[in-house]
Amino acid sequence: MNLRYMRIQGREESRITKYPKGIFSLCWNLIRDGVMTPEEEKTFRDIDAWFKEHLPEPEPCKKHEKVITFFKTDTAREMLEMIAPAVRILDAHSRPYDIVFTNAVGTVVYEDEWQVAVKTENGKMV
Repeated sequence: MNLRYMRIQGREESRITKYPKGIFSLCWNLIRDGVMTPEEEKTFRDIDAWFKEHLPEPEPCKKHEKVITFFKTDTAREMLEMIAPAVRILDAHSRPYDIVFTNAVGTVVYEDEWQVAVKTENGKMV
């Protein structure tokens, strides 16, 4: 079975998309809530900076449109290695998350070599 897309998401929904928050939102919430240690926060901020430098931010995400993103599994190896410390931070703070693999992502509104952004409506992919 060749599953093309992967997403790391929490179990609480985004106020914008009504879909489960992605790993970056989950980690930013830990910072906002004062939960991360200074070392964890530095680690996550370094991860976020790396992604901003190496991965284009989809225009719909910049505009806070109702979209979610998935990594493309065939090009995501380096990104998954970079995101692993953020997953460990979620684990350290007992924050639940799911790693979702799928071929059914709905309406793609942005695509590059590493990811897709898909439209959501009422908490579901369209």
